[in-house]
Amino acid sequence: MLDHPKLTARQQQILDLIQSAIARTGAPPTRAEIAGELGFKSANAAEEHLQALARKGVIELVSGTSRGIRLRTETVRSINAARGTSFALPLSAVAPLALPLVGRVAAGSPILAQEHIDQTYSIEASLFQGRPDYLLRVRGMSMRDAGIMDGDLLAVQATHEARNGQIVVARLGDEVTVKRLRRTPQGVELLPENPDYPVIRVAPGEPFAIEGLAVGLIRNSMSM
Repeated sequence: MLDHPKLTARQQQILDLIQSAIARTGAPPTRAEIAGELGFKSANAAEEHLQALARKGVIELVSGTSRGIRLRTETVRSINAARGTSFALPLSAVAPLALPLVGRVAAGSPILAQEHIDQTYSIEASLFQGRPDYLLRVRGMSMRDAGIMDGDLLAVQATHEARNGQIVVARLGDEVTVKRLRRTPQGVELLPENPDYPVIRVAPGEPFAIEGLAVGLIRNSMSM
């Protein structure tokens, strides 16, 4: 029988943090979140420890997404059994999701209308911060500084509610756009994350609706 891999104290700390985040939210932490939680000076230090865990076969690192960490559950169970701890993930965190990819949205019609669906992907739920309902192909570079590039697939949770500062999919009349939400006494502002693009201001009474909330991102170079 193969022995379970030996982890350093810091590696075990990071593994525990990953397990806790997935059990609590259904998604692994980002490198920045690991660095902040454990007091590292930069996300690069977290990345080095993640690479070490991947070499030991405890996790898999998935390129193209900020939360691209997958637990190798059998190896983790072996480690936890040796420590006398239990390990369980909610079914929703490990079961694959069938997510429709939305292409161009026709004016005035629902985002998830059948004619807008290009194809469907099967993707692990644990890659996302929340449970997405569909993927939307990003067009343009207005959200570049938030790490959202032209051609990326944005994982979207369908909702009509969002808080200030969250990245949303919004409908403005016949247009659908991805922007950061800010509500003001004068109305709604949709903020780009690229200084080359203007702020979109929506006055009271103008046609506007929140269609969804960004909960993850898949880079277009990722093999799916």
